[in-house]
Amino acid sequence: MNEGSRNRWDVSIDEALAIQDRLRPLVSTETALPLDTIRTIAGVDAIYSDDAKAAVVLLAYPSLDIIDRAVAVRRNTFPYVPGLLSFREIPAVLLALDLLMQQPDVIMADGHGYAHPRRFGLASHLGVYLDRPTVGCAKTRLVGRYSEPGPLVGDCSPLVSGRETIGMVVRTKRNVAPIFVSIGHKFDLATAVDLVLSCGRGYRLPEPTRLADRLSRAPAAPTLFP
Repeated sequence: MNEGSRNRWDVSIDEALAIQDRLRPLVSTETALPLDTIRTIAGVDAIYSDDAKAAVVLLAYPSLDIIDRAVAVRRNTFPYVPGLLSFREIPAVLLALDLLMQQPDVIMADGHGYAHPRRFGLASHLGVYLDRPTVGCAKTRLVGRYSEPGPLVGDCSPLVSGRETIGMVVRTKRNVAPIFVSIGHKFDLATAVDLVLSCGRGYRLPEPTRLADRLSRAPAAPTLFP
């Protein structure tokens, strides 16, 4: 683990912006694990009000059979600031990951990675912090422009900011709103899209984040942390 990729979470807004600027150059856009070498994948999602609640579902890949799941709740120490949500959500995500019986090869986050105003969204921050391959898979656009992709599963169009492609808009279910895929860490964009599509099971969301989203909203008692 590269200690230079770590950061504190109880910081000011200015400190958080400086952390993003410091860590952003560490994002790798090269695929570290080809799809045929991946054995496990975790979907992560977080919701929050006064507390941050993170859900993680660990799946075998490519079968997507559930291996393990965990939920953790942690008191928020950072305000709600668009573009800095990783500072609210990742501490709870890390606690939930620690509750798993094994750590995943790859993490798919319900959120953005490179498709972020400062090119360092939650998926990238989590990947750099853990030095683990991650993909961002968001329900809504945060930044950039795009043309609507075709109506069929697998149809894509680039998400563009300025002259740069920052992600891909991907149709995962016929005639249903697309999702927004971006590099997190240690993936190229084409492979990230292939991974998301390989995790489709007939729903709009890929199975890892769909299950994490569902678990985050379930009434079962989570593990609580101060």
